[in-house]
Amino acid sequence: MKKSKCKTNGVAEKEFVFEFKAGKNKCVLKVPLQFPVQLNISDLHGRLLLLHRIPCYIEDELKASLSRFIEKETTLDYDREAELALQRLSTGDVDVNQLTSAWARSYTETTLEHARPEEPSWDEDFADVYHELIHSPASDTLLNLEHNYFVSVSELISERDMEIKKLQERQAAEMDKVMHELGNTLSDHDVNTVASQHFDAQQVLENKWASELKQVTGIQKQEYQEWVIKLHQDLQKSNNSSQINEEIKVQSSQLSEDADSCSRIFEEQPLLEESFTIHLGAQLKTMHNLRLVRADVLDFCKHRRHSSSGAKLRRLQTALSLYSSSLCGLVLLVDNRVNSYSGIKRDFATVAKECTDFHFLSLEEQLEEVQQVVLYARAQRSSKQKDQPEIQKNGGDDKSKTVERNPSNILPGEFYISRHSNLSEVHVVFHLCVDDNLRSGNITARDPAIMGLRNILKVCCTHDITTVTIPLLLVHDMSEEMTIPWCLKRAELVFKCVKGFMMEMASWDGGISRTVQFLVPKSISEEMFYQLSNMLPQIFRVSSTLTLTSKH
Repeated sequence: MKKSKCKTNGVAEKEFVFEFKAGKNKCVLKVPLQFPVQLNISDLHGRLLLLHRIPCYIEDELKASLSRFIEKETTLDYDREAELALQRLSTGDVDVNQLTSAWARSYTETTLEHARPEEPSWDEDFADVYHELIHSPASDTLLNLEHNYFVSVSELISERDMEIKKLQERQAAEMDKVMHELGNTLSDHDVNTVASQHFDAQQVLENKWASELKQVTGIQKQEYQEWVIKLHQDLQKSNNSSQINEEIKVQSSQLSEDADSCSRIFEEQPLLEESFTIHLGAQLKTMHNLRLVRADVLDFCKHRRHSSSGAKLRRLQTALSLYSSSLCGLVLLVDNRVNSYSGIKRDFATVAKECTDFHFLSLEEQLEEVQQVVLYARAQRSSKQKDQPEIQKNGGDDKSKTVERNPSNILPGEFYISRHSNLSEVHVVFHLCVDDNLRSGNITARDPAIMGLRNILKVCCTHDITTVTIPLLLVHDMSEEMTIPWCLKRAELVFKCVKGFMMEMASWDGGISRTVQFLVPKSISEEMFYQLSNMLPQIFRVSSTLTLTSKH
């Protein structure tokens, strides 16, 4: 074996010699290797066989000899470095105190018992206190207080809407007069000036109310959290909590207001649903619950000023499971812009603003964080594509062009998550990006929206979300092209794909029972609904069925 001198960067080249016989011929293989060896021994062995055409009958012998050589030379290098380090220490070239300090610091940083305890977080402390109180007799008091705050914010929003409506009506009348005088005493410039003034007035009024709502919700959140902490401390000091619970209770007159006093009240409508029980799995079967529901997607989010007993129970269940391993999720189909300015996103944001979130950031703040994460992810992906240009050859040019146009947008099939404590039946909302292609009837199981559902179910398995609501037709509203054959074909595709994803769940979470709700729009007829309900047990092989018509 011939050795070369060590280079300045600590890499040394050594020659590996292997002798073997091929028939009557004696062959010698000489290969230069750089130490320390960075390659896997199996990979290096495979390269040698391929490059030097080594006979297969000496394959094992070559690998054993190569392993012994690398192990021996690596040990010799370590011994040589250790001897040089001891020599520098004995001659005084290294400061002993500095060396021991570095060792001690490295040990304490990598050993758990020497790690600093985590400082308590206000959010974590408040979560623990709330979880304890909501599972105590004080839960009714907490929900009453939350309902009081919701009523006050709802009334404030009603005043805002009324004032904005009056302004718009007054501006519409003024614009009609201006248009009537157009060409006589007024010109196009005058019309544009009036329209600009109207726009500025609307912006000033909307900003005024937005600022007031933000201030009110901020005060409510601070008061609520302080009150919860104080209530918990008082309950710990006193065993008799009846007097404390009397401090704040919603008056019965406040809960029995006239239903026509506010135009923002959401009337309860009949909810058509059908429940199924299924068992999925190859060997160890897991029981899951399926529900087919005809309702509006925002019905799972809205609070009601005049709640029925069923709505109160659902709200209590949502509060009880807020800090638990049984969370509820909802899939909301959105466009590729991370904001709340239009469509279903604006409607959802309106519902989320009607009640103060006492536990998490507001929806606007969460969306701002998502936008920053999206920009960071796009920058990382772009840098990787520049380093590996062959990725561009595999298709995806359209996607890269879309991202280059606006890197803050997300792609179809991608989704972002928002957390909420102020929605009636939902803790987590998955904002799944979809495009207009879903309105056609020729999507496949590889469509980005379908793969997005798979990733959402995987997140549910890894983050304790045991109930998830999915739009069955992958649309929230029906249109003319969505005929009965279109609906049946789309439902069959989603049913089969979700069944396959649910069978994968066993490998994701070990086989935990979950509830999947398939949501269809309210405009679906009862006849169409029952056709879908007949299709579901055929695909999932249902064990039992329960049909319900109730109030939501």
